[in-house]
Amino acid sequence: MVQKNSLKKVLIITGLTATGKSNFAISVAKKFNGEIISADSVQVFKGFNIGSNKVTKSQQQGITHHLIDKVSPDESFTVSDFVENCYKLIDDIITRGKLPIICGGTGLYIKALMSGYNFGNVKANNDFRLKYKSLAEEKGNKFVWDILNSRSDELASKVHYNNVKRVIRYLELLENPNEFNKSVIKITDKYDVLAIALVEDREKIYKKIDERVDEMVKAELFEEAEDLFSKTKVKDSQSWLSIGYRESMQYINKEITKEKAINLIKQHTRNYCKRQLTFLKTIEGVELLDITNGFSDAENKVNAFLEFTN
Repeated sequence: MVQKNSLKKVLIITGLTATGKSNFAISVAKKFNGEIISADSVQVFKGFNIGSNKVTKSQQQGITHHLIDKVSPDESFTVSDFVENCYKLIDDIITRGKLPIICGGTGLYIKALMSGYNFGNVKANNDFRLKYKSLAEEKGNKFVWDILNSRSDELASKVHYNNVKRVIRYLELLENPNEFNKSVIKITDKYDVLAIALVEDREKIYKKIDERVDEMVKAELFEEAEDLFSKTKVKDSQSWLSIGYRESMQYINKEITKEKAINLIKQHTRNYCKRQLTFLKTIEGVELLDITNGFSDAENKVNAFLEFTN
């Protein structure tokens, strides 16, 4: 029995929110002796459990999960941090004779691996920076952040609008997409990779989103957020910008009602789902698989990739 490819295998499972990525990844890990590396930009933060739908110890079913509860709410965790940690974990998991499974819906993390992003290669453009600094002074910090958000909600979610320097840097990166790939090794250069994205019928997934948010509220999302808010030193840190927590903060600060916060979480999650699909389609090498009628196609694809042949 020999493998189809001499390179070591790595499986990537991404896709739309509420499609059951985690459960599917766990089932694959149990079958093929795998460990899971989380590609979720919120689950990496300690304490942000309910709003991120973080898998609990019991839900993990004995499968080792990495990059969950790694950093405190006051810290930052960048795309570069993810890529660096991810490659180290892949090599360690393979060395121990197991299958690395990268699972999560943060599209920018997946694109960084598949496309070989290296933000450090983009040189500073002083004229560009001065233009947006002047714009922020004239129309406000939020105006410039909104520009970033319209171009990449993934990057915008990593920075508070008052951190103008970082906002402008992200805009600068987006102006130079071709620079991202210079002298950077893609994950497919090092490993035999299958990357699949789970998608589903829009109406079904919207229904799942609404049900999930209702379950989060019953599980005391707002109470979790209030407790975290009381312990967090940096109130405008990256961890508070994610959907579910930023609306909770508005409710805690008495800016909106509880009902309004719940409706906004549902609406913002549905909007995010739309953007996820658009972004996933831009990632070369990721195959979209429709699980509206079940996971059989995804299971067959994974089985064919991981099974051995004569």
